[in-house]
Amino acid sequence: MKIRFVFTALLLGLAAPNTESADAVKLEPVTVGSAVFQVEMARTAQERGRGLMFRTELPKDRGMLFVQPPGPAVFWMKNTYIPLDLLYFDADGRLLQIEADVPPCTTPSCPIYPSETATVRYVLEINAGEAARRGIQVRDRLRLE
Repeated sequence: MKIRFVFTALLLGLAAPNTESADAVKLEPVTVGSAVFQVEMARTAQERGRGLMFRTELPKDRGMLFVQPPGPAVFWMKNTYIPLDLLYFDADGRLLQIEADVPPCTTPSCPIYPSETATVRYVLEINAGEAARRGIQVRDRLRLE
């Protein structure tokens, strides 16, 4: 199984602390079901490798959308200080899986959160509990504006 770019980047020492303000980055709107989020896009290996690491807060309506070639996805929370919901989508934007309330990890050994299928194209990270609060369910659609 391929390990997500973040895991590989960290092993290679490519992921550096993200010192940018969340307000200084470009945000794009995405919709999941009827819920709208303003997201940072993580398209490159470096962006996916850094993710939301070292951030201490994330506004309720914000998130990060990871765009990868279709395949399995494996996430971990190394150096991520915010509890998150992880939403895995296929290439058609159909929500396949929700990993709810994933806790932060600041220890050397962090659990991994693999996708249940090998057809993941997008992963949306949002604040823990937001998927439930907004009624997001498996089979909802991701729409990029």
